[in-house]
Amino acid sequence: MNPLFLEFTLVLFGIALLMVEAFFPKLNKKIIFLMSMAALVCVLLLTWLPMLPLSMASASFYATDPLALFFKRFMLVMTMMTLLMSVYFIPNIQRGIPGERPGAGVGEFFILPIFACASLMWLVSSINFIMLFVSLECMTIVLYIAISYLRNDPRCLEAGTKYLILSALTTGFLVYGISWIFGVTATSSIAHLGKAIAMMPAESMPPLLFGVGLVLVAFCFKVAAFPFQFWLPDVYQGAPTPVTAFLSVASKSAGVVVLFRLLEQLYTVPILGGKILTLITLLAIMTLLFGNLAAIAQTNMKRLLAYSSIAHTGYVLMSLASIGAALALPAIGFYLVAYLVMTSLAFIVLIIVTNASGGDDIYHFQGLHTRSPFLAAAMAIACISLAGLPLSAGFVGKFLIFQVTFQQGHYGLLGVGTLSVVIGIYYYLKVIKVMYWQDPTPEALPINISSFTTLLMTLLMITIVILGIYPTPILMSLK
Repeated sequence: MNPLFLEFTLVLFGIALLMVEAFFPKLNKKIIFLMSMAALVCVLLLTWLPMLPLSMASASFYATDPLALFFKRFMLVMTMMTLLMSVYFIPNIQRGIPGERPGAGVGEFFILPIFACASLMWLVSSINFIMLFVSLECMTIVLYIAISYLRNDPRCLEAGTKYLILSALTTGFLVYGISWIFGVTATSSIAHLGKAIAMMPAESMPPLLFGVGLVLVAFCFKVAAFPFQFWLPDVYQGAPTPVTAFLSVASKSAGVVVLFRLLEQLYTVPILGGKILTLITLLAIMTLLFGNLAAIAQTNMKRLLAYSSIAHTGYVLMSLASIGAALALPAIGFYLVAYLVMTSLAFIVLIIVTNASGGDDIYHFQGLHTRSPFLAAAMAIACISLAGLPLSAGFVGKFLIFQVTFQQGHYGLLGVGTLSVVIGIYYYLKVIKVMYWQDPTPEALPINISSFTTLLMTLLMITIVILGIYPTPILMSLK
């Protein structure tokens, strides 16, 4: 099968579902959900078929290496998790569109993630700046809509507006940086950027550094690295919770893949590699410290997870500063898989508690162990893994990143990372303390969950434990 058919098939599924939603408005929206899930599962299965070699023209902008294939599957799985979260979010969508027909807007909310997923799959395969730019903009346009989906919610509209303005500004940085790089190197290929730079005269280095700096600014915004993280807490808090989860995992992971491909080329140039390495190391240190310290004071669960997301970006940047280590790429891949599982579990619990309590502040979790022991246990396991405690996927992920950082001799960065883990344990355990050591508010009612929800969350909890004990399959898939 031609690898390009994966994204095209997914886009065709999305268009077909939009037509079904438009021409059959009274169709049960759960059928749209099931059809969307079936489309994603179908494309996921296609990724295991033998792939035909690409033509020379296609291979110049589209990668089919193990890195691309691994993260295509990653994006498909995360999109499925987003759709599953969206099922619990349906009442919020219907409340956000009063006066319209029942179910209005629900079908499209199940379809939008499909187009975002296709864009992200293109993005992780992009080895050309032009392809990268087009893929990124396709994804961003879908996210503009998804973030501001609840158009009667002021916080949602504020989040969408902030993301729109800052994304447009970031696009300017990216395009301007690409133009400088192309003007100096005469190539738009990321895969051959290192060779092109090595052949440049020394006087061309300052404009190249300027262009590279602009591109790095753009992607630091996408992955929410300090000091370009200022948009993230407000957008995460205001966006619909399933969209917040998608932003936190899928969008961030795609940005990390692009940064990996770019930095892998830049590090090979002796005169440039040292400067870029120092910059990435400083970004990792500042991102770790800011994300963890800012999370301590948070009283809203979505904002706490937002600052936690910034901190996790710092850990990934640690591994990006250690690309030379043999385990750097497997460490990044495993950490992001672990982050997908534990973040998905945390957001599912958050959506259910928010629906039952009418708010997403931390005090809404008070006494959760008496209202729903299962939900409290699920959130506790998610927090334990996010904190990086032993026998969890988060622990193995952090251990691998610290290992590659140590192998590269970045001892100062390793010390900051260790301090960040200690700080993270504090604010994650704060959530557990609220659930188990504080009494529920007088108006709090018991929370009942369906058998399907119980099964889904049980599978996620088991996955967290299994990955914490046996990480080999994930690591081997990226070696």
